[in-house]
Amino acid sequence: QVQLIESGGGLVQAGGSLRLSCTASGRPFRTYGMGWFRQAPGKEREFVASIGWSGISTLYTDSVKGRFTISRGYAENTVYLQMNGLKPEDTAVYYCAVALINAAPPPQRSAYDYWGQGTQVTVSS
Repeated sequence: QVQLIESGGGLVQAGGSLRLSCTASGRPFRTYGMGWFRQAPGKEREFVASIGWSGISTLYTDSVKGRFTISRGYAENTVYLQMNGLKPEDTAVYYCAVALINAAPPPQRSAYDYWGQGTQVTVSS
């Protein structure tokens, strides 16, 4: 079992920045990959980014490349999502997730085994 707690969401103006955090517990942090997803009202939950256990391999959806950065803090057992240049279309509930594989997990939701409760990000225009 892995427990996940997200934080760092909030309200920000377009062009601003936020950093989301997801702290994991229950299983050694270096034994799984992690990802971020988001879900806007009335839309499907979509992949944002993922990172392997070593922190070297990463994946991003095209719409956030160059603006978002995923990273891992091993001392804190935490995965981060640094979001810069935020746009109104980034508004969503953001979820972190764990996949019990070593590499950066793929974009498919079915690849993930554990999910957090989500944190709201709202970008005003």
